[in-house]
Amino acid sequence: MSSLATLGQTGARLIAPHRWSRFLKKNLFTCLLSRGRNVDLSLVSTSAVNHYRNFSATAAQRSASPLPASNEKTPSYSYVIVGAGSAGCVLANRLSEDAHESVLLLEAGPKDMFLSSLRLSWKIHMPAALTYNLCDDKYNWYYHTLPQAHMDNRVMYWPRGRVWGGSSSLNAMVYIRGHAEDYNRWQREGAEGWDYDHCLPYFRKAQCHELGEDRYRGGSGPLHVSRGKTNHPLHKAFIEAGQQAGYPFTDDMNGYQQEGLGWMDMTISKGKRWSTASAYLRPALGRPNLKTEVRCMTTKILFDGNRAVGVEYTQKGQKKQVFAEKEVILSGGAINSPQLLMLSGVGNADDLKQHGIPVVQHLPGVGSNLQDHLELYVQQQCTQPITLYKAQKPFHMVKIGLEWLTVFTGYGATAHLESGGFIRSRPHVTHPDIQFHFLPSQVIDHGRVASKIEAYQVHVGPMRSTSTGWMKLKSANPLDHPILQPNYLSTDIDVWEFRECVKLSREIFAQKAFEPFRGPEVQPGPQIQSDAEIDAFVRRKADSAYHPSCTCKMGSPSDTMAVVDPSTRVLGLERLRVVDASIMPSVVSGNLNAPTIMIAEKAADIIRGRPALVDSGVPVYHPPTLDTQR
Repeated sequence: MSSLATLGQTGARLIAPHRWSRFLKKNLFTCLLSRGRNVDLSLVSTSAVNHYRNFSATAAQRSASPLPASNEKTPSYSYVIVGAGSAGCVLANRLSEDAHESVLLLEAGPKDMFLSSLRLSWKIHMPAALTYNLCDDKYNWYYHTLPQAHMDNRVMYWPRGRVWGGSSSLNAMVYIRGHAEDYNRWQREGAEGWDYDHCLPYFRKAQCHELGEDRYRGGSGPLHVSRGKTNHPLHKAFIEAGQQAGYPFTDDMNGYQQEGLGWMDMTISKGKRWSTASAYLRPALGRPNLKTEVRCMTTKILFDGNRAVGVEYTQKGQKKQVFAEKEVILSGGAINSPQLLMLSGVGNADDLKQHGIPVVQHLPGVGSNLQDHLELYVQQQCTQPITLYKAQKPFHMVKIGLEWLTVFTGYGATAHLESGGFIRSRPHVTHPDIQFHFLPSQVIDHGRVASKIEAYQVHVGPMRSTSTGWMKLKSANPLDHPILQPNYLSTDIDVWEFRECVKLSREIFAQKAFEPFRGPEVQPGPQIQSDAEIDAFVRRKADSAYHPSCTCKMGSPSDTMAVVDPSTRVLGLERLRVVDASIMPSVVSGNLNAPTIMIAEKAADIIRGRPALVDSGVPVYHPPTLDTQR
């Protein structure tokens, strides 16, 4: 599942988007207004008036690109951040804490609130409405891959956030950090200082968990994290069935023990999505040293030799430039950041020359090492009318919508992905490599097709697949989407792992806990039994979990495929950083939004010259034996 960290997480399709739009537009807001209901202004965020500084910069100082005449005033800031997503919002907040620094945050999409109202922007802020923005490109880059040779030549859909909050404004709000060994692996892969001891303190710094602070959880950070409130019997059955199948219960899969099944954390606060725009950006908007711009497409990094000195962007049809006195920071995500680097002459020299782009720095790793998580749905018909199927009926949609619009509670106040877990696929695997998200509903085609029956499902997929891909420019036109080639299921072990995902999910659904609810299997279906039949089903039905990453990987300067060093600086260049999911050396074992926020928190300290936080010797669960799968 994604964090769209950038979407990251696939989600529950609680209510059909076309029906919701019709009912809300025609009924709900009209109903509220016709009754003369007073809006509680404490629940409606208002944008503070922002100010920014202008500093003069002459063309003589910026010889790398055509710049304004020397007598023209051009905006200049200490830091220019490109992308107001999961990482960019964090950086904007933390860097503007220093009152003597000025920060400009550029976002290609719009703000995440219409007329400063959460209610009028319900498609983003209502947790249960998360699939609406998967259906169009209003807040979504709407990317697609090349046809996948090992998946029946299917073109895969990749939604990515293009709005304040980025993919944290579109994802399924699942808060998963990954396993401690993911970060220890990063250290071995050349990301010095990014082991678990150095990353855990930044997870804690970011977090405000409703269950309170402990050695693993944060209790006073800006990112509110909560547990589900529905107490749904199917979630309970899933967790109990996992234990009956021989897996442990874990009371915190982000804490001491990831392995097992249990209740998942979510970035939801008081019934509302808690994106990085809500957690980090809006609280900082009143600072006079923070300026934001929306609906501006950054097209080029401006260089003076090998120094980044600013960026060029288009807004309302006008080409504009802005200078950075200290640094330009790219936080566009795993697709947009490498794309902007390549458009600016940073990447594989041979590829850039094919598009007529002058080479500033030959870095063949830009766009390489593309990694993602695949998942599929194992679905079972439910014999009792307790799934979310009924919630899609018109009367219930109005009822759910009214409750959320008035008091932010009820079925609209959750994404319904409240339970899940992590297990190991086979003996001698040191930490979990399969992830579950359980949903008391049926999802079809990313939630773009309404569910047909009373059913429940588990989203399941491998966490550390060996297939890697790449992305390249389609042209030198910044408006052209890049070419995306993830190379899904291109190795035999990846095929085997997915086959095990199906078998192990079926085994959990066959446990006694599901007996009161279990109807016929919907997907894959009882006719799919042999390994060859399961493999064909996987090729036909597996889809992205929305976790693209690793395309500007962090590593040692001696690594020819590294793009940034462990301080997030682009190799061979000055005053240019990348801070987002693209700099992960390898994909983590879980959703990506929480790790992306952690990366930005840690990078902010690096940029500000602060000592790194560290917590050595934190206990981490290890299976009592690796000789068995569970």
